[in-house]
Amino acid sequence: MLLSRRALLATGAALALALPAVARAAANPDRDAILATMKRASKFMTDEASVGGGYVWSALPDFSRRWGELEAAPTMIWVQPPGTATMGHLFLDALHATGDAWYYEAARSAADALVRGQHPSGGWNYVIDTAGEDSLKRWYETFGANAWRMEEFQRYYGNATFDDAGTAEASQLLLRLYLEKRDAKYRAPLERAIAFVLDSQHASGGWPQRWPAVADGGLHGHADYTGYLTFNDDVAGENIKFLIFCYQTLGEKRLLPAIHRAMDCFLACQQPAPQAAWGLQHDPDTLKPAAARTYEPEAFATHTTASNIEALFGFYRLTGDPKYLARVPEALDWLDSVRLPVALRRDGREHPTFVQPGTNKPLYVHRKGSNVVNGAYYADGNPADTVVHYSSFRAVDVSRLRAEHARLAAMPPTEAAKGSPLLSKSGSAPLPKYFTLADVAVSDMTSDAKRTRDVSPAAVAKLIGGLNDRGYWPTPLKAVSNPYIGPGSKEVAPGEFRLTRVGDASDTSPYITDYPVMGVSTGEYIKNMGAFIEALEGGA
Repeated sequence: MLLSRRALLATGAALALALPAVARAAANPDRDAILATMKRASKFMTDEASVGGGYVWSALPDFSRRWGELEAAPTMIWVQPPGTATMGHLFLDALHATGDAWYYEAARSAADALVRGQHPSGGWNYVIDTAGEDSLKRWYETFGANAWRMEEFQRYYGNATFDDAGTAEASQLLLRLYLEKRDAKYRAPLERAIAFVLDSQHASGGWPQRWPAVADGGLHGHADYTGYLTFNDDVAGENIKFLIFCYQTLGEKRLLPAIHRAMDCFLACQQPAPQAAWGLQHDPDTLKPAAARTYEPEAFATHTTASNIEALFGFYRLTGDPKYLARVPEALDWLDSVRLPVALRRDGREHPTFVQPGTNKPLYVHRKGSNVVNGAYYADGNPADTVVHYSSFRAVDVSRLRAEHARLAAMPPTEAAKGSPLLSKSGSAPLPKYFTLADVAVSDMTSDAKRTRDVSPAAVAKLIGGLNDRGYWPTPLKAVSNPYIGPGSKEVAPGEFRLTRVGDASDTSPYITDYPVMGVSTGEYIKNMGAFIEALEGGA
């Protein structure tokens, strides 16, 4: 455990006095040493790791192989966090911590890469290929098409997605960058991003996973699910947050109806008791749970239900309207009703992921075969031998949710919504100072959005010493993938692939290796820069 700065100084005072001056300086790095290390690591990222200002998640030291969620072509950059937009946010955070204008230019480069890859509709795909759409289509036909468990990458849609917060994070970066200096260059792409969120919103208030809609169906004989109302990966919550940010910082009162419709969509999609729950996604016409990827059956989802309950708590704090709390007890009762018997629980996970509509019985996900050509996913009532990459079991703290509901229900609406950025005068609240030190929520407006932790001098010194001669922190690359070798065979390969993250040698899905090689990690860079920012905020 790391000692705080005060504890370190108190307990190590005698030792520090005995150290030579050079050793004491290394153990207690000053502001100049932190700033120099931050700059050196950042210049490596901008000068060596970036492609046209954009980034992937990880790479070998010679960049001969690069990865986002899948292996990337040499000309590709990633939009999904922690990719290009996350890096742009980090550079703005570094600007705010250091005052160094170099970081503003680095953030501009990342934003410019995103703007060049912005879909005409205003959103973003998971990835951008700087070589153009033909090159991107070839990647989808090779790496994407053969990623067995990565069904969202198995076809080229040619549109944009809300999945995994890529569009949301990129949109927030454009908003932050525009507000930083009111540079008109970023107002037009920001307006396109706002229009994308508004134009894609269903009449019910929810959002699809992808938009604009495609007309040529789905994959493997399954209907295309990407137009369904999507709660998975907090699609609706991220869009609501972005619209509130814009409402406040740009004075965009026209966004209020869309925000309220989106919040009310959560109420409309909650099903009647005794199954007063939600699915990962819902049919936009019937508002009932619908199937998505082949390992996401038509079902209620316990973790999504818990997340939506948390969202309703947030809506009550934003509005003070008790309608957002009214049916929460029904959802909590449902969660209690589907808790698994002790013998079926896994590693403290007491709930099944999926529950069948009507019967209230658990559904467990399995697979057979060895690759995307000969393999298939299916769901049944057998809890044995479930797939490992998408758990059939969840940890849901119903007791905590009940306690929070009771606390909020006892709180007067005016008190609950006090200081709400949704109710305060439009344009009165600035964005949080930092976006990469914690998960940013609308409640962080007017705040620093910092983690409450003290980064010790010893931890900072270790980070400074860990930067190698080239300027990056060597990191074990645990998530890797098979190289593309061609389409998978119709014949099932020898071996057992039911319980693995990856299939046979033709499967390009990522997996966790027991033998990681050392490489370059965007996530590690962002984490370490965050520690430096926190150290500077603490007075280093």
